[in-house]
Amino acid sequence: MWCPKALDGQQVAALLACCDERTPTGRRDLAILTVLVRLGLRAGEVAALMLDDIDWRRGEITVRGKGNRHDRLPLPADVGERIVAYLRDGRPGAAQDRAVFVRAQAPYRGLTSNAVTTVVVCAGRRAGLGMIGAHRLRHSAATAMLRSGASLTEIGQTLRHVRPLTTALYAKVDLDGLRGLARPWPGEPS
Repeated sequence: MWCPKALDGQQVAALLACCDERTPTGRRDLAILTVLVRLGLRAGEVAALMLDDIDWRRGEITVRGKGNRHDRLPLPADVGERIVAYLRDGRPGAAQDRAVFVRAQAPYRGLTSNAVTTVVVCAGRRAGLGMIGAHRLRHSAATAMLRSGASLTEIGQTLRHVRPLTTALYAKVDLDGLRGLARPWPGEPS
């Protein structure tokens, strides 16, 4: 049966550290990776983020997800800080649309979901982690939430799952927690 493969804390740190914050592209990539790792967004949702989707006063971000859903999520401080660093010192002033994340070279249009995935793939290689896709960071976010004590309901709300069964897949990654719930096999010592 399929089990989500998440990055551990050290791997996530290496992924984020491989972005050169001294460059506009590095600041953009760091902001994208942070959004993916902390909020568990899909690549298409990151690509669809518009400047008007961020409510700085309320500390919320509107996510345009599957099925034309629009969900508001809390904007963690570290995610907001990375986005601000990119918007102030990275996003080209000549951007042609209101997308948060735009191409590093002209024409400065919003990134596609494929471009967001490419950011992740390139960062994974730079960090020495091999081939990593954007969806793996979604699993990493869910696993980190689970290990921090979040309930499956809370994780499902953050990931915007329609069915609880979808979120239940993440229970499989907490093997130690599952061992404590498992009954011993009949005839075996507990």
